[in-house]
Amino acid sequence: MELQKASNGHHIPNSDKNIENGSDALEKRTEGDAFLPSKSNGKTETQFTDFKGKTSFGMSVFNLSNAIIGSGILGLAYAMANTGIIIFVILLLFIAVLSAYSIHLLLECAGVVGIRAYEQLGNHAFGQPGKILAACIITMHNIGAMSSYLFIVKMELPHIIQGLLPDNSDYWLLDGRYLIIIVSVLVIFPLALMKQLGYLGYTSGFSLSCMVFFLIAVIYKKFVSECPDEHSYNKTVPIESIYNSTDDMCEAKLITINPETAFTIPIMAFAFVCHPEVLPIYTELKNPSKKRMQNVANISILAMFVMYLLTAIFGYLTFYGNVESELLNMYSKNDTLMLCVRLAVLIAVTLTVPVVLFPIRRAVLQLLFPDKPFHWVRHISIAVCLLFLVNLLVIFVPNIRDIFGFIGATSAPSLIFILPGIFYIYIVPEEKEPLKSRTKIQAIAFVTLGFIFMIMSITFIIIEWVTGKKTSGGH
Repeated sequence: MELQKASNGHHIPNSDKNIENGSDALEKRTEGDAFLPSKSNGKTETQFTDFKGKTSFGMSVFNLSNAIIGSGILGLAYAMANTGIIIFVILLLFIAVLSAYSIHLLLECAGVVGIRAYEQLGNHAFGQPGKILAACIITMHNIGAMSSYLFIVKMELPHIIQGLLPDNSDYWLLDGRYLIIIVSVLVIFPLALMKQLGYLGYTSGFSLSCMVFFLIAVIYKKFVSECPDEHSYNKTVPIESIYNSTDDMCEAKLITINPETAFTIPIMAFAFVCHPEVLPIYTELKNPSKKRMQNVANISILAMFVMYLLTAIFGYLTFYGNVESELLNMYSKNDTLMLCVRLAVLIAVTLTVPVVLFPIRRAVLQLLFPDKPFHWVRHISIAVCLLFLVNLLVIFVPNIRDIFGFIGATSAPSLIFILPGIFYIYIVPEEKEPLKSRTKIQAIAFVTLGFIFMIMSITFIIIEWVTGKKTSGGH
């Protein structure tokens, strides 16, 4: 299949020139231009000729891990409180495995057609409508993620400044609306100007170290904190369980089922959304191959699984049934250690924004300038417009998570389950994998599961709006 496409009569573009143009040169050529056949150990493999990746394996792991981790980690202890330890571990492991399988489907599709751009896979499967659909879903989801991160900055940074500078009375310095503009201009915008995503590996590594510090603090607090019933700042409504009585709030529950249990499933699913970043990271990977990129994905998912699990377990074992949807809210605001932890979490989500911005810019370029080479004016202008839009949303919309909740309920299942499965079914030729083959049947089941997740998520969002209940969430 790949050899036939390579011999379709198209000339191979000049490698050096495209390397200079950067990864955006990927979209300039037809599928047949993407590959040259080569032989290794008797097997025909594919080599990309349009762009030479320079990002190391470790930096790629940092970038993908940073794309996975998000504000949803703050709600996982709450999710465990509403499922119990056993159900939570099973669900988290199940979703992590499904996420790795989803990335496998994407890489298989990229290997067949020689395209390492999510939108172009949509174009190959369904033509222009598929390309537009994929680009719009990526744009909606990542704008929602960027907004949720900056909303955390808007709400938490004034409290951190007030805690670090108690005598400060400057109104503008304690106003989150001004602070997100300052953070966007001084931190996010310069990082968003990077020509390649691989350059953000260093900031991604630092961001992950901040989240590790958060995890260490959560573990430490478990061993120095007493039962939350004795803390006046922690009075919440007890959780009802069909397995446990409500009067024992300081005992870990292995299995818990209550009305909030169903809300936790989408939360854990969204915690592993990183798929818009997978193919751009694959593009810039040094010595790229499907196996090498799958190893990047597997290591990243495993590392985030361990971090998620430890955060949830120790956060839950600190506050048990009293834990709230945002774990940081459970700790005293006068605690110096947790003040530093809040600052670390803010740094982490701030440094994640540029990583999330790259796929949006790629999607916009795919829709508006599909045949144009890399140009700094377009590169910078799109970043400015995106940051301006997100800042407006965060400044003027009071409940950003509610507004983007519906977008997240539709885009996350689409990116994890539906689109990768459908792409695989349509792109992988039937002579290689018949429709009734085991892999195609698995892909069909995978797409079906995605629609189930989407229906569940939308239903939960509607129930929340109707009843006024609050659930944890966010990526």
